[in-house]
Amino acid sequence: MITRLIKHRRSIIIEALAVLFVLVVFGIPFSFVLLNAAKPRAEALQFRLSLPEEFSAIENFTEVIQAQNFMVIRAFFNSLIITVVSVAFLVVLCAMAGFIMQRRRDKITSVASYMSLAGLMVPPAIVPTIWVLQFLGVFGNLSGMILVQIALQAPFALMLYRSFASSIPRDIDEAAFVDGCGSVRFFISVIFPLLKPVTATVIVLSAIHIYNDFANPLYFLPGARNVTVQITMFNFFGQFGSAWNLLFANVVLISIPPLIVFIFFSKRIVSGMVAGAVKG
Repeated sequence: MITRLIKHRRSIIIEALAVLFVLVVFGIPFSFVLLNAAKPRAEALQFRLSLPEEFSAIENFTEVIQAQNFMVIRAFFNSLIITVVSVAFLVVLCAMAGFIMQRRRDKITSVASYMSLAGLMVPPAIVPTIWVLQFLGVFGNLSGMILVQIALQAPFALMLYRSFASSIPRDIDEAAFVDGCGSVRFFISVIFPLLKPVTATVIVLSAIHIYNDFANPLYFLPGARNVTVQITMFNFFGQFGSAWNLLFANVVLISIPPLIVFIFFSKRIVSGMVAGAVKG
């Protein structure tokens, strides 16, 4: 009995320390951004973690939305298109490829596996990628950015799908083909519904990563019409000064969608990652 009480107290202490660590690492920076987004420009320049002496939240957010002819609205639209289309292609292509790579054992799948692992370790080269996009005629538009995001996120998605597909018994394949089920119908009707947990994980993780991407749109998607949400932060940096209150307000605005997605789908992220790791 005493041993159980000691273990219970230790678990409570560990959980409390973990919560405190999360609050310090993530809560304090977010509170700093949120508080300074509600301050006037002069007060925000002091970079203090304190309540605003004069609340200017409405004025700041209004100015951020109206800046550069409502650039934030256009950026939200562009980021939404890139994220949705990229994630849709990732789910369809990587689900099929991951299942085939797990089922087949030949030289082609071995080479594909090594290439997918290399994609996780080797960083993308900027100049050759620009050459490829220019050769394809998609440099500087949303379709080229979608191709880049698919290429960058595919190795991780393939790894998750392949690992999770190993938990699906091969008897299901044989039974479906004996019943006269074709390859396409077999995958859509039988296999893909079984991949639902890992699909949710791939959708959420890929969507958040693509939405929050800053470097790739900066390199591969030039032009004011193609601006994404992360690039809008440049609106409030100047040669002789920066409007930090507006910058913090802009950060709060563009952080709302991924924050909502993560709050509502965090359990599915963890369950899909664990299932793919354990069952693989």
